[in-house]
Amino acid sequence: MKGRSVILDEIAGRKAAALMVDGRLDDLFIDPPDDRPAPGAIFRAVVDRQVKGQGGAFLRLPAGSAFLRQARGLKPGQGILVQVSGHAEPGKAVPVTQRLLFKSRYAIVTPDAPGFNVARSIRDEAERDRLLEIAHDAMAGAINHLGLILRSACDGVADEAITEDIAIMCGLARDILSEPAEGAPDLLLDAPDAHDRAWRDWAERDPDEVIDRPGSFAETGVLDAIAALAGPDPLPGGGSLFVEPTRALVAVDVNTGPDTSPAAGLKANIAAARALPRLLRLRGLAGQIVIDFAPMSKKDRTALDQILTAAFRADPVETTLVGWTPLGHAELTRKRERLPLCEAMVP
Repeated sequence: MKGRSVILDEIAGRKAAALMVDGRLDDLFIDPPDDRPAPGAIFRAVVDRQVKGQGGAFLRLPAGSAFLRQARGLKPGQGILVQVSGHAEPGKAVPVTQRLLFKSRYAIVTPDAPGFNVARSIRDEAERDRLLEIAHDAMAGAINHLGLILRSACDGVADEAITEDIAIMCGLARDILSEPAEGAPDLLLDAPDAHDRAWRDWAERDPDEVIDRPGSFAETGVLDAIAALAGPDPLPGGGSLFVEPTRALVAVDVNTGPDTSPAAGLKANIAAARALPRLLRLRGLAGQIVIDFAPMSKKDRTALDQILTAAFRADPVETTLVGWTPLGHAELTRKRERLPLCEAMVP
């Protein structure tokens, strides 16, 4: 299976989507097994109480609670509009933000952040000028405090398709922002399901193939690829990469295999650094990540840092490289934008 294939199916009766690149599973979305709030959902919430010393506040949602950082100036009982920014850890409140974003395939409408921007991945100046002109024309009648980001999927797309997409998002933003903040907690906009997210987030270019029928995950090898995630990922030279979540953090171990020479260790570490974003993405793992690379000289760390940075720059989940510990482990922090695969697969 060559090229980019989007496969739409179900897992345990819930919508799921897989992105295969040259026959290898590259990304995976699965709807959560319950009604927990998912990233992108917009709520009218009610302030419950502020947390002294943390600058945040707990909010009431229609079912459960949320936590808003940087919530100074809010009063108990006050109503506000918030958007879910990530999945909650077990037993914790749902993380939310007051910075609402309305995302579609081609555009992101940004309330209270006026101005027009084009994705940096679009580098052709003539194309950037064309897209900015479309943005100005499409937003001419929009309310003043709306901004717009044109996504990389806009590159080469017809004016009419982009303009229509912007109009839909602006209309949705107007409808949500016109809702009164005061009142009982309520869901104003649900998060996109797995199929909608696939069309929205994997559309930087049109896929070579779209398969949308029951049983397609089994036919195309997606289920086998998901099952393989339970074990180590093979590395060149007989090595292996172990990714193991614990309660406190995600532990990553790089094993060189039978060849324990410095050259083999560096080769395994480079391969592991390039493979890690995909493995974390597919497993839905985030939080604190500690990597135990194979033994190597300190002078090789700079090159490995550059490879790690480049690998995670291309990953859609926000990840920060913290640095190296005294014991020689690399530390990362990763935003909890996805449900862990072990939870998503629950029937």
